[in-house]
Amino acid sequence: MSDFDQMGIVVDWVDACRKGDLATLLDLYADDAQLECTCNGAQRYRGRNELESYWRPRLNAFSSAGFGLEEINPAPHGIDLEYSVAGSLRIHASFRFSPEGKIHRTLCEPAQQNPHDGCAC
Repeated sequence: MSDFDQMGIVVDWVDACRKGDLATLLDLYADDAQLECTCNGAQRYRGRNELESYWRPRLNAFSSAGFGLEEINPAPHGIDLEYSVAGSLRIHASFRFSPEGKIHRTLCEPAQQNPHDGCAC
C-alpha cells in the first residue's frame, strides 16, 4: 500500500487541466513517465518534453471547450478517471504511480460516446 494519496494526485491533475496549468500538470508526472493515447490511433509519449508536446495543445482546447470530471474511482494499482470535453466528449484515463507519488503511466482512450464525436484526449 502506498503512503501517498493517489486520488488526491488525480484530483490535482483534473484541477490543472481545468485551469490550463501546464507546469503544474507536468510536475505531477515522474521524470520517466509514459502516456499512451489510443483516441486517434495508438501514440506513446515518454518523459517531460514529449508529455509537454502532447498536453500543450490539449490544455488550450480544454480551456476553451470546457473540461468536466465525470467519474473517479480506485482501481487495482491506481486510479481510473472519466472526464468530458465540451460537455459530451468522454475520455477514460487510467493512472499508475511511482513509489515517490508521481504519475508514472497514463493510458487514455475514448469512453462510450457517439462515434462521430471523435476524441480530444
